[in-house]
Amino acid sequence: MVNNDNEETEIDLDVTRDELPEIEEPELIDIEEKSSDKLKKMRDKIANLEEEKKKILDDSQLAKADFLNARKRLEEDRARDRIRYQKKHVEDLLPLCDSFQMAMNDKQAWEKADPAWRKGVEGIHTQLMRLVESHNVTVVEPHGEAFDPHQHEAVGTEVVKDKKLQD
Repeated sequence: MVNNDNEETEIDLDVTRDELPEIEEPELIDIEEKSSDKLKKMRDKIANLEEEKKKILDDSQLAKADFLNARKRLEEDRARDRIRYQKKHVEDLLPLCDSFQMAMNDKQAWEKADPAWRKGVEGIHTQLMRLVESHNVTVVEPHGEAFDPHQHEAVGTEVVKDKKLQD
């Protein structure tokens, strides 16, 4: 053996068992009990952690499903809102279309108007009709047809004296 001073020293390896200091060795049963207690505690802790992990995963999956459902409902609501606003916009334009039609149907007044003014009004009417048609609205002429509440909208009532028409 070499020490720090580069000198060799010898160690006496001829020691008998009696000369060794006495070391108390714990019994094997105590070691096994302590080990099994630690092992049982660790297994219990692992089982608790597994349960907690499962609960967290279930909660996160539920939260994800709730989020996806909420996003789907929001998209559906937006689509319904777009349709509703588009319908409202067209409904707001329909009285304007009717007013143009009534003004243009009065032949006497229409013929008396300045031709340049009539041309401008007709151009505005054409633009308005294109706008309404771009929303898939078509003109329906129900004159002479029986009233169909699924297709027609009642705008007023008239008293009819003809019993044939009342039935």
